[in-house]
Amino acid sequence: MKNFKGIYLIFSFLSSTFFSLAQNSYWQQEVNYNIQVELNTGNHTLAGQLSLVYTNNSPDKLNFIWFHLWPNAYKDKNTALFKQLQNSESRKEKVDSVTEMGFIAELDWKVNNQKATTIPHEEYADIVKVMLPEILLPGGSITISTPFKVKLPDYFSRLGFKHAEHMITQWYPKPAVYDVLGWHPIPYLDLGEFYSEFGSFKVDITVPANYVVAATGTLLDIDEYEKYKEIGAKNYAVIKTAINNNDSSDYNKLISKLEWYKPMKNSLTKTLHYSAQNVHDFAWFADTNFVINYDNLKLYTQKRVDAFTFYHKESIDKWMMSCNYVKDAVSFYTINVGEYPYAVVNAVEGPVNSGSGGMEYPMVTLITQPDASHELLDAIITHEVGHNWFYGILGNNERFHPWMDEGMNTFFQYRYEATKYKANSILPPTPSNLLKLSVPEFETIIYKSFTQIKIEDKIDKEATAYETDELYGGSVYMKAAMWMHLLEMEMGKEDFQKGIEMYFEKWKFKHPYPEDFRKVMEDAAGKSLKKIFKMLNQKGSFTRDDF
Repeated sequence: MKNFKGIYLIFSFLSSTFFSLAQNSYWQQEVNYNIQVELNTGNHTLAGQLSLVYTNNSPDKLNFIWFHLWPNAYKDKNTALFKQLQNSESRKEKVDSVTEMGFIAELDWKVNNQKATTIPHEEYADIVKVMLPEILLPGGSITISTPFKVKLPDYFSRLGFKHAEHMITQWYPKPAVYDVLGWHPIPYLDLGEFYSEFGSFKVDITVPANYVVAATGTLLDIDEYEKYKEIGAKNYAVIKTAINNNDSSDYNKLISKLEWYKPMKNSLTKTLHYSAQNVHDFAWFADTNFVINYDNLKLYTQKRVDAFTFYHKESIDKWMMSCNYVKDAVSFYTINVGEYPYAVVNAVEGPVNSGSGGMEYPMVTLITQPDASHELLDAIITHEVGHNWFYGILGNNERFHPWMDEGMNTFFQYRYEATKYKANSILPPTPSNLLKLSVPEFETIIYKSFTQIKIEDKIDKEATAYETDELYGGSVYMKAAMWMHLLEMEMGKEDFQKGIEMYFEKWKFKHPYPEDFRKVMEDAAGKSLKKIFKMLNQKGSFTRDDF
């Protein structure tokens, strides 16, 4: 990480000409996974077998591949994860709650069926270098395989368990990204997200027969999938009827009418088969007592998408409209950014996680703020579902340029709230005199009000370079959303919308950098946007006059 950071800083001073040249000869690696995994709920472990095909689309010869072993971030209190938590006032309480640590072990690497040697990272326990027995030439592919065992930690960050709930994220050996700037081997952190290669996944998950699973990908077991849909549709109809009859506040009565999942076969376990294409991560969540809600939506493009939410009966007062929130979010982002490319979208209620309202993964998101009001839950679900676009489809380097996913996504989340509610989730209830404003007028008022908050850090900054969570949130989320609004003002609404759509189409399922976004938006605007893009690297708060 230290050496790479130095290389990155050198590259960051290069002109946009370099990146234009790189774009013209753009390449990215491809990783296609085949994973079999079994969850042992008694000792909270995973037993897995990984096989992946790694294709070298770069112009370079490779003699090793960096791999992330992120469960090892939980192995002791000397890892980068625990050091970050201990140095954060708002997060260090998580350390005190940990009673069970986690790790990944029993690895036995093979490359094209030849035993491969590994070299541990000199600083990080969750990164390893897998040496290739033979040079991987440009255009070549290799198969890398290993068994693995994961001990799940107490849930306090992303991976873990709490009672019967199992949050299986960042759980398998994963190659680091190799792009035009070189290798990106990064340690797992609580604050600071990810960068992964696109490809496909075939994942077979074995769990106790009474568990319900929500995951990245399409569930290929038709009987199980149809059962989820049948139960979910019945529950959704019960809730809609109760709402229409003004009878939704009697939660005990409502719960008594819900249908619950029961094992379909008389066996102790079941194996579920999932498939996903054009994704760069795979996560899954398993529990015994999920309330399932289901509906489908037709996008304006005529494509149909299945929408599921999974939550607990204790949260039915907040989550009863959750399926609507998911559907509205997918429709909104499809209209305002680009078509949702997958067949399924899921939102899952998880345990409370201090410092996080939720965490996104392709096609599935975990929501970890159980005390949210209806409108706030809508905003949180929309934000996390929106990450299917800004992180999931437009796969930027979140660790180095977090504003490109969080800031852009927050801008569209705020627009969703303004359009649907004439409200903003971080502000008090909207005064009645503002409810009559048009959406653009309302948004201008909102962004002007944000200028009262001092945000001195620059926007385009590595996630690890922010001194506190508050500084990170202020710059990466709020200030970046404000900058997006300024960009729209500079370009004009029509050209801005055209630019966003062009950006989505050009860079979906790829790894854009800030220079790539600028190039597309300048093409859409038909003029230089150098001045406003320079603001990404300027310290200091925006002022009311900017808006």
